[in-house]
Amino acid sequence: MRESKKKNYDFESWKKELVIVRGGGDIASGTIYKLFQCGFPVLVLEVEIPSCIRRSVSFCEAVCLGSVQVEGVVAKKAENLSQAYHIYQKGEIPVMADEDGRMIKEVSPAVLVDAILAKKNLETRKNDAPVVIGLGPGFCAGDDVDAVVETKRGHRLGRVIYEGCAIANTGVPGIIAGYGAERVIHSPADGNLHIIKDIGNDTIAGEIIAYVGETPIKATISGIVRGMIREGYPVKKGLKIADIDPRREEKENCYLISDKARCVAGGVLEAILHLQ
Repeated sequence: MRESKKKNYDFESWKKELVIVRGGGDIASGTIYKLFQCGFPVLVLEVEIPSCIRRSVSFCEAVCLGSVQVEGVVAKKAENLSQAYHIYQKGEIPVMADEDGRMIKEVSPAVLVDAILAKKNLETRKNDAPVVIGLGPGFCAGDDVDAVVETKRGHRLGRVIYEGCAIANTGVPGIIAGYGAERVIHSPADGNLHIIKDIGNDTIAGEIIAYVGETPIKATISGIVRGMIREGYPVKKGLKIADIDPRREEKENCYLISDKARCVAGGVLEAILHLQ
């Protein structure tokens, strides 16, 4: 575990300086990690049962596991604001199950980052905090947020938009080693997930890697399972449940924040420093 960059805030000062990040999936975690490493006090808000598939690099897993570590940074679940402050005092990131964002009104944070990546705005507003930033499609800078950070791969990835919107969702995954849509697996049925091949496991095309209820889920390509939704998750038909990386030689990537997440994080940091 790396040494924390925490500052010695008292409880009230900590609340006034807080950056609240809604969402703790893999893209959000790139932002959470960077802000934490730069010395910002961060509080993460998540749902009770997160649906991220890149669980090995997602701070939201603290909600289910109690504690999680991503690239040497520890996050722990907090039941209330007092616990969150004590977790921060230990040099760790507090994560709370708060799907409705109740803490935003209770705390009145300095910065709010909506990193849910729902492809639409789930009621985030400019008056939620002095600085409000939205990631990806669904937000309009100057309207419902102060800035939008582009999340689509390409020349504009990580770009900060102060007037206007991010590129609309295309529904097409980024290309890795020549594979795009075929490397991402969506559930063909409703049911609870049972994992056969978890994150970091090798697989070959056509091999069963999981079940949704009684329905087998087969690998679409050969490679390494880079992402898999958590065991027992109540899956709905069409939900993204797994991700296969064809680059067997880059297994370590399963446990590292992605280039995309780091790029988006840089945009969030830029927006905060510019707007504050």
